Amino acid sequence: MLISQPKFNPIILRKTVLDMAYAGSTVHIGCAFSIIELLAVLYRNHLRYPENDPHAQARDYLVLSKGHGVMAQYACMRELGWLKEYAFTHYFSDGSDLKGLSDSRIAGLEVTSGSLGHGFSVGVGLALAAKLRGTDQKTYALVGDGEINEGPIWEGLLFARHHDLKNLMVIVDKNGFQAMGRTEDVLNLGSIQTKFESFGFETITIDGHDELSIDHTITKLWASPSTAPKAIIAKTIKGKGVPFMENNNMWHYTRLDSDTYAQAVAAVAGGTP
Repeated sequence: MLISQPKFNPIILRKTVLDMAYAGSTVHIGCAFSIIELLAVLYRNHLRYPENDPHAQARDYLVLSKGHGVMAQYACMRELGWLKEYAFTHYFSDGSDLKGLSDSRIAGLEVTSGSLGHGFSVGVGLALAAKLRGTDQKTYALVGDGEINEGPIWEGLLFARHHDLKNLMVIVDKNGFQAMGRTEDVLNLGSIQTKFESFGFETITIDGHDELSIDHTITKLWASPSTAPKAIIAKTIKGKGVPFMENNNMWHYTRLDSDTYAQAVAAVAGGTP
């Protein structure tokens, strides 16, 4: 099974996120946990970085538009050896290079995406540039279901379909929550798949924690002869992996103390929370 691979094991990735959040007394654990499997499969099987170089000109692009989930990406970058151990043990301390939101000044992060709704447009631009250059580079844009309340997302979708950006894949982390509550209560969008299809995207809905399904769906969409951009609606659980965090929106902004840290580590490792 995919999870047995030596790199990008979701258990290890979640433990790294917990270690960072505890060391830095910082937040956004739940929204990092919902995208762990999505990032694990992308980095393990699909993203191309020639010579493991995050600056490689021929690299694929991963745009984390929901930039507050960046600890999950940092955890993957640790597996690649792109970040030093000090960055994790001293996360969020004075002088730390790593921020709580995606920052393009860090090698491996393509966008600065603290303001939701804007990172996706950068991804669309990267996909258009690759098409104009005639390269085979692919762009993956990971957005949140709360984030797609923002108008620029839909403008970007229109633009991507108009230009037949078949090298673009947007992945929606559909965990059902945003900072201030359930997405359906804040702004009910109805069927996200239907909306993306109406904008001309080739779209599939999957379980965003099933690594085999994620891998199969990405492969299937890239193999499609359609010139349409691609979309995956990934149904996920905010806080996945720690029962007392799962679907508990307080963990959008709650910080770990010594007790909850120990309980969360035990839960991720398979113990009782």
